[in-house]
Amino acid sequence: MKTQINWQKVDNLLPVIIQNASTCEVLMLGYMNEDALAKTLAEKRVTFFSRTKNRLWTKGETSGNFLHVVDMSLDCDNDALLILVNPEGETCHTGAESCFYQFENKEQPDWIFFSKLERLIASRKNADPESSYTAQLYAKGTKRIAQKVGEEGVETALAATVKDRNETICEAADLAYHLTVLLQDADLSWSDVIGKLKERHTLSK
Repeated sequence: MKTQINWQKVDNLLPVIIQNASTCEVLMLGYMNEDALAKTLAEKRVTFFSRTKNRLWTKGETSGNFLHVVDMSLDCDNDALLILVNPEGETCHTGAESCFYQFENKEQPDWIFFSKLERLIASRKNADPESSYTAQLYAKGTKRIAQKVGEEGVETALAATVKDRNETICEAADLAYHLTVLLQDADLSWSDVIGKLKERHTLSK
């Protein structure tokens, strides 16, 4: 990869976009020189070149919030790098998960929201049943959770059959929520489901 980069074009500082591999949320932007990239490739943790400190800087070296490399890709002009990571803790120094959080409409993109909702649902697994409806579902066991998925599936189908748009949206939301609980109860996630869809898509080509 190092030999593909147009280092002269970027004045020996490569712009690097960091993206959460699970949620697809853009976490931060930094810069790498050749040494920073080499260290990142060797250690599988993101290291930048700090322009203010004028030295290599491994993200998390003081906070412990490391960025563990999953995959990376150069852009079509070989002068910018995208790195997919599994973040350890928050990325932004403000305590936010991402350095990009000041959206004008104050709303997270849809799939980032859904990924964070899945994480929230997972966190309720061993919580006090009195603390939330989700914790109560987990406490009642797999059979009850599966029953709710069945009920919501039927209700979604019925709403769609009578072409009730709003009711279809509401029931589909209930179905997605309860199915997420069921997956977590089985120690599975939507990533496992998406992985199977990818596999089938590859086989169908």
